[in-house]
Amino acid sequence: MLEYTHVEGLSSADVTRLREIYEPLTESVRALIDATIRTEVDAETVAAVKADVDAATERLRGRQLDGPFGLQFTSDGAQMPWGNPVVGLRNPMAPPLVIHRDEDDRVYADFDLGAAYEGPPGHVHGGVAALVLDHVLGEAASNQHRPRLTGTITLRYLRTTRLGRVHAEAHIARVDGYKAFAVGHLADDEGVTVEAEGVFIQPRWARG
Repeated sequence: MLEYTHVEGLSSADVTRLREIYEPLTESVRALIDATIRTEVDAETVAAVKADVDAATERLRGRQLDGPFGLQFTSDGAQMPWGNPVVGLRNPMAPPLVIHRDEDDRVYADFDLGAAYEGPPGHVHGGVAALVLDHVLGEAASNQHRPRLTGTITLRYLRTTRLGRVHAEAHIARVDGYKAFAVGHLADDEGVTVEAEGVFIQPRWARG
């Protein structure tokens, strides 16, 4: 059974305060990743920056969780998937996506993919496209009271996706018992690049 941690006494106001503390750090590390990939400074500068980064890492190690962040819930039910590689507030490898849900239950996100996500030159790695679509289809298939996890997912790569501004969206095509069939796509500024469909299953422990 997957473990979801309920943090007792943590309110929405506390979450806002924690967001204000940690989100700027994540954004700075995200910028550092981009700079690390694209820098052409000399060896002496690289060595000095490495020493600074190692020192900062050691300071952050002064107090930390044992193991991964997990999916934490506040006392009033708000989710904190802050370590998630797609939407994680505290994961600098996450683009991150901000998922929206419209009145028709379609979910969508507009976000940027830069140098850290490159596969073919100037284009998004196919595995990154799969990661994003798996998450977005899963969001469409689930809600806070009815989680569904990936059973199968199929992707059709119509062409490469340009780095830069990207759009992803998905919706439920049909529901059959504990299974939801979701479809969606990824698109760049020239149109759809990857189509996806998947089966998402409500786990036994969530069928109460």
